[in-house]
Amino acid sequence: MTTASSTAAPTLIGSVQRALRLMEAVGTHRDGAPAKQLAREAGLPLPTAYHLLRTLTHEGYLRRENGVFLFGDAAERLGGGPATPRPGVIVDSLAHWADVIGAPVYCALYRDGEIEMVAVADTPSLPAVREWASFRETGHAHALGQCLLSQLDERAREDHLDRHPVRPLTRYSVRDRQAFLARLRSMKRTEPVIERQEYVMGTVCAAIPITVGSAVAAMAVSLPLRQEERLLPAVEQLRCEVTTLLRSFVFSISI
Repeated sequence: MTTASSTAAPTLIGSVQRALRLMEAVGTHRDGAPAKQLAREAGLPLPTAYHLLRTLTHEGYLRRENGVFLFGDAAERLGGGPATPRPGVIVDSLAHWADVIGAPVYCALYRDGEIEMVAVADTPSLPAVREWASFRETGHAHALGQCLLSQLDERAREDHLDRHPVRPLTRYSVRDRQAFLARLRSMKRTEPVIERQEYVMGTVCAAIPITVGSAVAAMAVSLPLRQEERLLPAVEQLRCEVTTLLRSFVFSISI
């Protein structure tokens, strides 16, 4: 016989559920979002959203800057640091996206002053770009590096370029440091970083920025030059795939 206690529905705390939906909404906006937008995306009445946002901010899980809400230090500390999916999830997801998009997919971080490739996935028909010159030392020449460096402040960029000077790798590469810094300053966070034959001839690449708590990350796709017309649709498809995955994490990477 089944007892009443074993069949009863679990007791759920509605205010906690609503707060988590707000946190999920915050996690989908790289540069934060205002209360009205978060309330709409979380499906909450505006007064309820205001009360929850105020509480989450007071407790340090969110912070408010220039009228928008972003993750606070307490949210990052929940996982012992910036929140991020498990490494296995990233590797498996990259392999899935490479197959679905039909293009190599890359993920990289800027950590401890260096560009670090986290994972790469490709397909038999479209292999990943071969690292013929160190990705770490030639960030100025490939889309992932340019995307990562564009997210740094001026001092961090200058320090990186002091250690890894700008040098052309192909006839399409940026020629000098000042030209490269000017390019970085002109980049818009809402637009993918496009690189055409700057790292290797015959290849085009597009990267999108990812914020992992206080860390800096990026994802990218590459294609042969003959398929350049597929590049922007492919990176936009990657953006959608990444956003869908990350919405499943309460304290997620925000793209």
